[in-house]
Amino acid sequence: MSDIPIPEIVAELRSARRDWRLAQGRSLEPRGRDLPSREVLRALMADLHGLLFPMRLGPPELRQDAEDFYVGSALDQVLHTLAGQVRLELRHTARHAHLSPRETDARADHIVRQFAWSLPATRRLLDTDVLAAYHGDPAAHSVDEVLLCYPGVHAIINHRLAHTLHGLGATLLARLIAELSHGATGIDIHPGASIGGSFFIDHGTGVVIGETAVIGERVRIYQAVTLGAKRFPLDAAGQLKKGLPRHPLIEDDVVLYAGATVLGRVTVGQGATIGGNVWVTHDVPPGAHLTQAHAQGAAAEPASVSPSPSLIHGVSP
Repeated sequence: MSDIPIPEIVAELRSARRDWRLAQGRSLEPRGRDLPSREVLRALMADLHGLLFPMRLGPPELRQDAEDFYVGSALDQVLHTLAGQVRLELRHTARHAHLSPRETDARADHIVRQFAWSLPATRRLLDTDVLAAYHGDPAAHSVDEVLLCYPGVHAIINHRLAHTLHGLGATLLARLIAELSHGATGIDIHPGASIGGSFFIDHGTGVVIGETAVIGERVRIYQAVTLGAKRFPLDAAGQLKKGLPRHPLIEDDVVLYAGATVLGRVTVGQGATIGGNVWVTHDVPPGAHLTQAHAQGAAAEPASVSPSPSLIHGVSP
């Protein structure tokens, strides 16, 4: 490989980086990495899984009589690491918010403290999700199997942790955690989405849940379900408007079968069932049972459901 001009390529890459930094108004002063690390967050999430469920997702040699010692030690390390990552995010954004280093560090400490106190409630909420998966899948032989094996359960563990950080203001960290989870499970949940207890994602591959989606209690969804936006309004300058409520509201006890797509700020009423590959762009009444063949219980808005190009009817097994 001696004929490849390595120094020239390095120089061109340096030039490309410089051009980008100048165009983005970034400093050209030499400094260390100033953004959170995906590698650090990946290890951090593994530790959080372990301290939340020590005898199932913790160290293989752990004994039950040592749980508290392990959890305390792991928690101390996790919070120390998390604090460093939160500070990196806040210092990066402080350049635009005009916060002093003291203000940034105080805010980071507050976020980490609130996150730590949230963990017991998160564990109790996750217990409802684990039970929902066990009771909702006839193939599940135990809650232990569900916790160890089901990608939907791991995705919701990650989401509940990321959602807490998102709500506390560590939005970049939350998004990084969500994308790491997406890569590991094939399930894409924006950390801003609000999800009630006893939530079950069966199979899970290809599930997409948007930022402003709101999901109630005891909701069950299957693979390739999308809760997405229908349109993206622009501002006067032609730029996308950020943060507008644009994703569905899914009420309690709804079931969405494989391939169902619900778009826009529409409401799927309590107890409704959306069949496989159904395309929904309007409100669905409570208790409705919608399939590609017909829209039962939706006579008030018969055009609210349009079949996808697939010829498959009914619901997923």
